[in-house]
Order: sequence, then C-alpha cells, then structure tokens
Amino acid sequence: MRHEYEIGMLWVEGPLSYVEVLCAQSFLDAGHHVKLYHYGHVQNVPEGVELVHGDTVLGSDRFIKHGRTGSFALFSDVFRYHLLQQNDRMIWADLDAYCVKTFKSETGHFYAWESDYQIAGGVLGLPSDSEALGQLLEMTEDEYGIPEWYPDEEKKRLENLREAGTPVHVGDLRWGVWGPHAVTHYLQKTGESKYAFPENWLYPISFKNRRFLMRSKWARKVRRAVTEDTYSVHFYGRRIRQFLATIGGVPEPGSYMEQLLTKHNINTAAAPIFTRQEREAQKATQEATPPVK
Repeated sequence: MRHEYEIGMLWVEGPLSYVEVLCAQSFLDAGHHVKLYHYGHVQNVPEGVELVHGDTVLGSDRFIKHGRTGSFALFSDVFRYHLLQQNDRMIWADLDAYCVKTFKSETGHFYAWESDYQIAGGVLGLPSDSEALGQLLEMTEDEYGIPEWYPDEEKKRLENLREAGTPVHVGDLRWGVWGPHAVTHYLQKTGESKYAFPENWLYPISFKNRRFLMRSKWARKVRRAVTEDTYSVHFYGRRIRQFLATIGGVPEPGSYMEQLLTKHNINTAAAPIFTRQEREAQKATQEATPPVK
C-alpha cells in the first residue's frame, strides 16, 4: 500500500554510492513512491524509484554553484522550493536522509529544528500556498540579493559593493544562505515555525556526532537517540562519504549504518565509496584510454 505523500529527491548526475542507495531504498520500504530528479545519467538507482528529468521542475540554465566548494547545494535549495510549489502532496528529502518510518502530515508542513536556533531543510514539506515558501521562491530569483536577516552592518557593506558596481553573488556568501538560514528566517517571519518538529524527529544525530553512525562502539547510543517519534536520520552525505573512504569504504561491523545496510539488503560492493586516490586513478585511466571508434 502506497502512502499519500510522494518523496522527491535530486541527484544531478553520476553514480549513487551505497549511502544514497540505502536512503532511497528506505523510503521505498516504508511504502512511499520515490521520484529521483536528475539532469544527467545516474547509476545504481534502486528498482522502484521513478527517474524524472529535472527540467520538468527547473531548467538547467538555473544551475548555480557555491563559489568556494563548487557544490550544487544552492541549486538544490532552489530546486526543492520549486518542487514543493508545484507538488502539493510531496515531501522533499535529501539523498542522505534515511526513512525510519512513513512520513505523515496533517498540515502539509514537515520539517524540524536541527539545533536550538536553526530549522533544517534536508527534509522539507510545505503546502504549495505556504507564505514562507512564496518568500523563499521570491528571494532565490535574485542571485545578487542581500539577505534581509543579515545584520545592518553586513547589509550596508553589501549595499556599498552593489552601488559600486561589484555586487556579491550568492555563491560567495556564507554557506547555507539559501538553505537552512533562509528556511529558518522565513518560517519564523510568517509564524510557520510553530509547525517545526523537535530535533530528534528528523535529526536525532547531530552533524557534530555524525561519525557515531558508522562506529560500532556508538551503536547503542544511536539507537537510544532514535525514538518512536523519529521519522528520519540524517547521514550528512559528503562528510560521511569522506570519512567512510578513510576507514576502508564501509562502516564498522555492528555500527548503526551497518545494521541498516543489512536490514535493507544493500550490496555495498555494487555501489562503492571510493577513496580520493581511487577516484584519481579511475580518472587517469579514463583519460589514458583512447576512445572507441
């Protein structure tokens, strides 16, 4: 039986690692229909996930990257707002969000605090007519806009640069400006923050403690943090993959992540996490191999 809420995810292109495979599979196993939006070829997609080209939501001409890291996080932020505005029965989930139990909402709002001061957007449900969603969409139309929640001194500095003909692009602003910072600001501004869940409902393990998920000695602590109220556990994708690459590419036996991989029958070897050296070696091999004629 399928649940009434679909899950929307984005992977621009390239192979999924077993971390993303696990997360996508967890939503399928919880009864959700999962749509994975993409712009290029994607490999290792679990059977049952519907692949949908991202142009149906937002054109690739809107691609935008973070200046320092080259990350597509800014584009992902914009993409999820358009997706939610276009689909009233969909909840957004990052591909590093593991589904503990079926997502349900009586109001269409589905998000949680990740700290005492910030609401995260890694899992995000908003009604299409949400006032906060409308303001998020309006804000992200201007790549050189000045965030209204910035301190007066910083806003003045950015205004001076704009008047001098050298406006600062959003890709050069602080990380998360169009993501959790904006989500928190507008939900609080409109009063919709009243719908936010407590931290342990979607983020029972904090970013600071992310390695607990892959270490066997912390498995019991993680299981205690995941309560009957918990809908999702966040795996903090890029950082988790980087750490896994340093410990042999797989979580420790008996760790929380290893237990989940076993539960969902995920073959880690079929969607591996490569070390930096392995990726560089693969790239060198591909570049050295002459094209087939």
